[in-house]
Amino acid sequence: MKELVIFGAADAAELAHFYFTKDSDYEVAAFCVDREFLKEGRFCGLPVVAFEDVAEAFSPSRYDFFVALGYSMLNETRKQKYLSVREKGYFLTSYVSSKATVLNEGRIGDNCFILEDNTIQPFVTIGNNVTLWSGNHIGHHSVIGDHCFIASHVVVSGRVRIGESCFLGVNATLRDHVTIGEKTIIGAGALILANAEAGGVYVGETTERSRVPSYRLKKI
Repeated sequence: MKELVIFGAADAAELAHFYFTKDSDYEVAAFCVDREFLKEGRFCGLPVVAFEDVAEAFSPSRYDFFVALGYSMLNETRKQKYLSVREKGYFLTSYVSSKATVLNEGRIGDNCFILEDNTIQPFVTIGNNVTLWSGNHIGHHSVIGDHCFIASHVVVSGRVRIGESCFLGVNATLRDHVTIGEKTIIGAGALILANAEAGGVYVGETTERSRVPSYRLKKI
């Protein structure tokens, strides 16, 4: 078994521990966090060390690394830690679920987190440090840039280009041949039918509460 250190000690790190343990060739050896956030010495039954000291305790020559962070600050926190880990000389591995359908001949970067029920069609390219939560469709010939986070049940049609550090919310839909500029937020349920400029925010409409209360609906 290959050995792995996970950056983080919260929900994302606990999930990474679960997936790598249950569905990979890795054995998780430890977690790490920045020294200022080091409160507990153990997490998921394993040691937690300060990131500043991790290379001394877990050498890059023996251990691989995975950064398990979410999309805070539009993926910037995860991006900066990813770059810091690379500077320490670690190999950053990716997790690709055995229950995902991956048909793009392995064109997936490092430190990616691709969960169950994703469909990645032929000729797709996925950059580094990309998260694909469960149940997405990534259409043929599409390109996903580095440091993106795509939530569940997103539909990316064919030949879409998504720039670096974008966030796509649950159930968003992108039509074919559109380009999404870097650092764009596409909210839950949004429908994108044309190119989206960098730095944009696209929010879908929220369903309003009916004027009729639930207790008056007799046929449900």
